[in-house]
Amino acid sequence: MSGPETVASADAATRASFDMVIDVRSPGEFAKDHVPGAVNLPVLDNAERAEVGTLYVQKSRFLARKVGGAYVARNISAHLLGALADQPGGFRPLVYCWRGGMRSGAMAHILSQVGWRVGVLAGGYRTYRREVTARLYDSPPGFSALVLDGPTGSGKTEVLRRLPALGVQVLDLEGLAEHRGSLLGALPGQPQPAQKMFESRLLGVLEALDPSRPVVIEAESSKVGERMVPPPSGPP
Repeated sequence: MSGPETVASADAATRASFDMVIDVRSPGEFAKDHVPGAVNLPVLDNAERAEVGTLYVQKSRFLARKVGGAYVARNISAHLLGALADQPGGFRPLVYCWRGGMRSGAMAHILSQVGWRVGVLAGGYRTYRREVTARLYDSPPGFSALVLDGPTGSGKTEVLRRLPALGVQVLDLEGLAEHRGSLLGALPGQPQPAQKMFESRLLGVLEALDPSRPVVIEAESSKVGERMVPPPSGPP
């Protein structure tokens, strides 16, 4: 029985080659940002992660690993009997944690022992974030944009949201940032996503675009609320 496969990239094509992308980080880490389409199956929950980290700093590495190992084993068992219970023998998941270390390694090892063909993202979430930065800030957009402009209150957002029904590709930055932009401001009772989550949402949309067709974008400043919009093109 072969062990987990090391996977070098989290780009769209690589993710599509797997049946599921599993983020084994804590729910708190997952909520801040995650790979598009990933499912959160944590091997340590928020409280357990904090406890193990405290033991590591204040007690000993050995004790932290012993306690953490018990939590990890119990949680992976729960996932096997729960979220993964109905997966068939040919199931092929891609697993990642913060930096491709112990948490993803533990999950991947057990899943591979079940008989599944498991991939582990080398470098974990940090590898994915480097790819996001390269795609959004260091590369040309890869599509031709049509900018929808007009004064505040003229209905640009409503036009933008009706265009997909007509087969038109759109990039709704305000929707991704959960903000009405300009003078209209924040959505009532709804906080904006973190900057990294906004960027992940944006990348997910960009990956789904047909680069041979134009994309309609509402005119925005360099920020939508508190979220910074990547420049429209890469370096000169």
